[in-house]
Amino acid sequence: MQLSKREFLIASAALSLAASLRSANAATAINYWHHFASQSEMAGLAKIIQLFAAANLDVAVTQEGIPNSEYMAKVSSAVVAGGRPDTGMVIAERFADLTAMGALVDISARVNTWAGKANLPDNRWTGMSQDGAIYAVPAYAFVDWMYYRKDYFEEAGLSAPPKTFEEFLVACRKLTDPSKNRYAFGMRGGAGAFKYVIDVMEAFGSPLVKDGQAAIDKPAAVEAITFYADLFRKEKVVPPSAPNDSYRQIMEGFRTGQTAMVWHHTGSLIEISAALKQGEQFSTAPMPSGPKAHIARVAYAGNGIFREDNVEAAWKWISFWGETDAAIALLEATGYFPASTAALKDERITGNPIYNAATQTLEFGRLPNSFVGAAGWSENVVNPTFQAVLTGQLTPEQAVDRFIEGLEAALR
Repeated sequence: MQLSKREFLIASAALSLAASLRSANAATAINYWHHFASQSEMAGLAKIIQLFAAANLDVAVTQEGIPNSEYMAKVSSAVVAGGRPDTGMVIAERFADLTAMGALVDISARVNTWAGKANLPDNRWTGMSQDGAIYAVPAYAFVDWMYYRKDYFEEAGLSAPPKTFEEFLVACRKLTDPSKNRYAFGMRGGAGAFKYVIDVMEAFGSPLVKDGQAAIDKPAAVEAITFYADLFRKEKVVPPSAPNDSYRQIMEGFRTGQTAMVWHHTGSLIEISAALKQGEQFSTAPMPSGPKAHIARVAYAGNGIFREDNVEAAWKWISFWGETDAAIALLEATGYFPASTAALKDERITGNPIYNAATQTLEFGRLPNSFVGAAGWSENVVNPTFQAVLTGQLTPEQAVDRFIEGLEAALR
């Protein structure tokens, strides 16, 4: 969500006020590195710092935002040259690199005696642990789901969102009307397209990697790419701009009424809610299931301790993110879903139907793929190759051959 200038100034002032009030009385000052950047994220962080300040008068937290693209370089420099922060943000995709450079402090002993651990099931810790040691506390999650225009569905005589790919295709055909510049699905064919291409392949039964080796099932993958690309090539139920559409384009298409469905995650809820009425114009649903598997990703993010100088105060800060009020504050500002099961039982979530799809997805959702070379293969092979299928430069069969060849090279 893009906050108004007034709301952003209020959030910024709250961060400054909280810092100044605590600096006057706090016995211990710590800092926190993060890569939150949007106004909504900063508003959520401001609220968490306010809540923490009220509960921990003996600790002052100074936040420092670092551009996402520069975060790892800055941490690496701090590890080598000194100047580590007391605490910092840890996302699953970067965890292996952070631990490899020795950036994180082992917090296993503290976690294992922490009452809040009971609210964080084992799968929350997968991207925060290594070789039996825990290095970060899960704080929130990006949960994949589908947004759909409830009013458009009613108009088309569709009583419910699609639960399967078969139902999804039927709905797409009913919801598309090019004469009104209305299309059923906002397909992401530009930057970031690889995520859904991979998910559809797995939904059709093709694995990616087994025992460290490329394991794409070619017939299943070809069937998947044919189905997905044909939404554009044959069925024409997605906007003509799809091959180049990335996050901003698919969001604008949905918000402005050009499209009736879009796949994304809970982090875009606030932006969409600013443009459309929850429960009236739009609603949410779990991702539709493929013929072989029900695929939706749940990616957890958390916070770790980067040096032991102020470890007691640092632990108070990173564990505080597991508190229900902190988790709900971030959710209400950003749409980032709580990792804590205690927060999921809170009336502020259970009482709002818009969150039901995310809660259901937590029961079957999978962690993002994580293997050596995954990022490079996804962005540099899958993305441009799928675009080439959409634009008619490659067939699905040729595309899958490139996927396999590129994956084998990435895993060498």
